[in-house]
Amino acid sequence: MESLSSCMLRNQPLIRPVNFSSSGSVSVLGFSSSSPKAPFFTSYGRKQNIGFIRASVAVEQPTQKTKVDALIKIGTRGSPLALAQAYETREKLIAIHPELAEEGAIHIEIIKTTGDKILSQPLADIGGKGLFTKEIDEALINGDIDIAVHSMKDVPTYLPDKTILPCNLQREDVRDAFISLSAASLADLPAGSVVGTASLRRKSQILHRYPSLKVEENFRGNVQTRLRKLNEGVVKATLLALAGLKRLSMTENVTSVLSIDEMLPAVAQGAIGIACRSDDDKMANYLASLNHEETRLAVACERAFLETLDGSCRTPIAGYASKDEDGNCIFKGLVASPDGTRVLETSRKGPYLFEDMIKMGKDAGKELLSQAGPGFFDY
Repeated sequence: MESLSSCMLRNQPLIRPVNFSSSGSVSVLGFSSSSPKAPFFTSYGRKQNIGFIRASVAVEQPTQKTKVDALIKIGTRGSPLALAQAYETREKLIAIHPELAEEGAIHIEIIKTTGDKILSQPLADIGGKGLFTKEIDEALINGDIDIAVHSMKDVPTYLPDKTILPCNLQREDVRDAFISLSAASLADLPAGSVVGTASLRRKSQILHRYPSLKVEENFRGNVQTRLRKLNEGVVKATLLALAGLKRLSMTENVTSVLSIDEMLPAVAQGAIGIACRSDDDKMANYLASLNHEETRLAVACERAFLETLDGSCRTPIAGYASKDEDGNCIFKGLVASPDGTRVLETSRKGPYLFEDMIKMGKDAGKELLSQAGPGFFDY
């Protein structure tokens, strides 16, 4: 099943090597500023003359003290976004627990996952389930790390034995960002324009609303790589999760933000999940202090929907649970054919309570399974 960006292949993360400076920071540069100037629409609709899209981000150097001495060992992937999420977790722990503020008390361990190692094939062709989490989970179970920080949309709907995921940090903006050097929105792209994305969810919704556009679905790589490709003219536009751009302080690259109605997000998009061993009460207590319950319930509802559908990595699936002004849960779900010719949608409303929300997610999934009929998920 699609989890959902667990089906998105991360390509080589950097265009040139990462250099650790003596000050303990990393400058990750995607490309130079030598490209010709072109109009650029900012995220707030202001047209500016910007010669290129910035694809750089400062990432703090991982703690150099030995992990044996650390009170908490955090496991994470090594991409700039994954590191930003790990450092956000560290800072939140320090803010609540003063004993963790001492230098070296928290060690960040970078773990290369299968999804990071296999760069030549789409993730759907090599399994798609847990390809960005498997090695990190193994390190957790083996005791090499104490907690694992994941993008929740990379986490399969099942958890490995001996692990629990008791904590979700407060969710970031779930919407998708449209980025282009020549157009203000998807609707403004001329017929035949190529949009780059590695997400079948995005591809199907783009083609459903704008069938005159084309989609380059092998548009792989991390944020920096994709922005470099856009700047080089490989595609006319791309879509990225706004949450990631915010965490990387790269929102100046955003041309416009797509509404939930125009582009339903991936299940658990914008949410960070933190796992620990099921028998580690100390870590479970630390994580309980970080948990944002509203986010945890929303993610649980969406994942119940995804689990019920049990779609393959080749099935575009989207789902989003939120709290309305009256405190109720509003859930929206979607499945589609990869070419966007068939899109099935549903919605639910009910109490913002765990059991009710799980039931809503499962019920919505069953409805779409019934509507889809035999063969719909056999892509």
